[in-house]
Amino acid sequence: MASPSFITQQDLTRQIKDKALVLGFDLVGVAPAQDSPELAFLERWLDAGYAGDMHYLRRNLDRRRDIQQVVPGAQSVVVCGLNYDTAYPYSTEQEDANRGWIARYAWGADYHDAMQDKLTQLQAFVVALAPSDAKFYVDTGPVVERVYAKYAGLGWFGKNTCTLNQQLGSWILLGELILTIPLHYDQPTLDHCGTCTRCIDACPTAAILEPYVLDSRRCISYLTIELKGSIPEELRPQMGHHIFGCDICQDVCPWNRKRVLATAEAVQPRPAQVHPLLAELACLTPAAFKQRFRGTPLERTKRRGVLRNVCVAMGNSGNTAFIPLLEELAHDDEALIREHATWALAQLRQTPAAEPPSVA
Repeated sequence: MASPSFITQQDLTRQIKDKALVLGFDLVGVAPAQDSPELAFLERWLDAGYAGDMHYLRRNLDRRRDIQQVVPGAQSVVVCGLNYDTAYPYSTEQEDANRGWIARYAWGADYHDAMQDKLTQLQAFVVALAPSDAKFYVDTGPVVERVYAKYAGLGWFGKNTCTLNQQLGSWILLGELILTIPLHYDQPTLDHCGTCTRCIDACPTAAILEPYVLDSRRCISYLTIELKGSIPEELRPQMGHHIFGCDICQDVCPWNRKRVLATAEAVQPRPAQVHPLLAELACLTPAAFKQRFRGTPLERTKRRGVLRNVCVAMGNSGNTAFIPLLEELAHDDEALIREHATWALAQLRQTPAAEPPSVA
């Protein structure tokens, strides 16, 4: 192999991309580490209050707007994407009063671990070729990933604000490697949403205020994951059977019709997390919750958050056979669970009797 000093930017970029694909990423592109109109929009979005209780976005605003404060001297951002659309046929359109919905990205183990492992290897590979300060993030750092994904050519912003790729749709997990060396940059992806408004029309809580503007405070993903306290009562009936995340706006997106199934072991579903039985979840003790969801995204929301959401789903089910379970949850040690169980009981006591919930 030639000495690093003789590698051209184009050759170095090609080698980095090839390595990323060998490591198991499905998409890879390179963006310049520079400002953009989308980063400037972030402050206006925060000022409008659309971030809700995600105060960490405000705390790190300067770093999110200026990547030089994250990695001084940054010149390039290598953005990697991992497909997480797996072979399970379930979608949010399937209604089963006995079951709750968990967003697809949370069907398996916590993706952060697998992505970070791949990026660690990619960083070591790059630094060995061309010495550079480097830092990588997977969703948890002060980097607006979808902005750099756009300028790296991985996809455009859908009207639901998700990153959309022409081959993989929106079932993409993103991570990025920030470098202080110049590379050969990809072209930004053009918007291919056209006049379609299916994601806006389908959102049950009207969280997409207009194309490309999401009010997180109304988003089911925010309500079931990010919000730590009580879910606003006026939004609970619209949440349906969702207990962790959503996927509705993605399920209706035409760009997700052509499925490319993920092969990465890290994103393969655990059956217990796909369309789980509400009755099973309602009975989880703190110890059982830890055992079932350790090492998964649901661990982040903790038992109190997940069972809060389970109560809402049971209240929306119309299945009065859940009443005994909710009566027990109405005496749970967690006040948050008690509150939402009491609300759910009030909903079901207005409903005609139903068949007992399945537990198998």
